[in-house]
Amino acid sequence: MANRNPASGRIFAAQGVVCACEEETRALGRELAEGIVKDTTLSLEGPLGAGKTCFVQGLAEGLGIDPAAVSSPTFTLVHEYLDGRLPLVHFDLYRLNSEQELEGLGYDEYFERPAVRAIEWGDKFPGSLPGGTWRIRFSIEPGCRRIRGTR
Repeated sequence: MANRNPASGRIFAAQGVVCACEEETRALGRELAEGIVKDTTLSLEGPLGAGKTCFVQGLAEGLGIDPAAVSSPTFTLVHEYLDGRLPLVHFDLYRLNSEQELEGLGYDEYFERPAVRAIEWGDKFPGSLPGGTWRIRFSIEPGCRRIRGTR
């Protein structure tokens, strides 16, 4: 449940969390990972350059995965990191044009085993998100990024 994790409590607060730099965005991801449980799906939504991949790097680090190994899966579309306290599956749906293209990724199969799933651009195909997905919106504001969860 999102409200049992201190970081998610801040993210899901009305004002969300303001991050002034990439390190603060990564730190928020690390903090969220500390209390996250298996079978958590995060839909990371917002414009290019808003900090989604940076957040996933922090999430990975908080799960015990080398954050340097995490990059945007824009061209490969999905990366799996299996060497942390929980597996992390990182999707980037930016280049997809239809839900039918998800089938070619084996998308549904990634929900058959326990993992933390971070889906960049998950809002492109909201019907493909499982129930209980944490929707996290990244926005660019003057001098900072705002990260806010919605239910």
